[in-house]
Amino acid sequence: MAVAKEIRTKIKSIQNTRKITKAMEMVAASKMRRAQEAMENTRPYAAKMLEVVQHLTNAHPEYRHPFMVERPVKRVGLIVVTTDRGLCGGLNVNLLKMALNEIRDYTEKGVEVEVCAIGAKSRGFFKRFGGNILASVTHLGDRPTYAKVRGVTNAMFKAYDEGQIDRIVLLRNEFVNSMVQRPQSRQLVPLVLERDERLGHRWDYIYEPDSRDVLDAVLRRYVAGLVLQSTVENVACEMAARRIAMKNATDNAGEIIKELKLVYNKARQAAITQEISEIVSGAAAVG
Repeated sequence: MAVAKEIRTKIKSIQNTRKITKAMEMVAASKMRRAQEAMENTRPYAAKMLEVVQHLTNAHPEYRHPFMVERPVKRVGLIVVTTDRGLCGGLNVNLLKMALNEIRDYTEKGVEVEVCAIGAKSRGFFKRFGGNILASVTHLGDRPTYAKVRGVTNAMFKAYDEGQIDRIVLLRNEFVNSMVQRPQSRQLVPLVLERDERLGHRWDYIYEPDSRDVLDAVLRRYVAGLVLQSTVENVACEMAARRIAMKNATDNAGEIIKELKLVYNKARQAAITQEISEIVSGAAAVG
């Protein structure tokens, strides 16, 4: 019965694992609902900021902010947003694959790449990969705030203002629904906005202290807001992906337990049959 004992030990171990994965699935489902609410609350802010930026730029076509001027691209800054923890399926893997492809494309064109890593998985990956990390931040928690991402966005702004980089690109996970999350690449700076000539004739603001200062502050706040919104959306993606991954792990554990119980019953039956045969043989020999 030594084999049967080993199987029982394996079954008990997998049952304990299944309890953990089931608990993690339930926790992720609970956090996902809160993360979705936070994500939906940030989207109207980003949309309104975009509207204000479009109005400002259309009202002052004679002034071109540096964030709206295309430069010859010699160096690019990539902001890569991942999670701090694993156990969320291919969420981080797919995004980092996209980042590698973009870096490869830029390198083939002779363009250098600076990386801003948001999330422990992103920072750890680029440390191993050998990427040039300009700035990084980790442990944003389940409720990222502007104060936590301000440092990395300011580092990117400073590099752009000083001419160290000529373009800023954001790589993040987009929350499509609770079953689908996909990696997305978006150019942040220079801004890509649609110009409406009609607004230039009938829309303007009264600025205090100066229109250029106001436009500068609004544009920087808008770009930083997009980075913050991406971290909030990434939390929703993480929880949705973890819920699916833990559900799959729980289901797989159940299937393994069924198979092991079948093997255990067969081994137990074989052992009992062997014992009966030995008893019968012994009785026949004595008789």
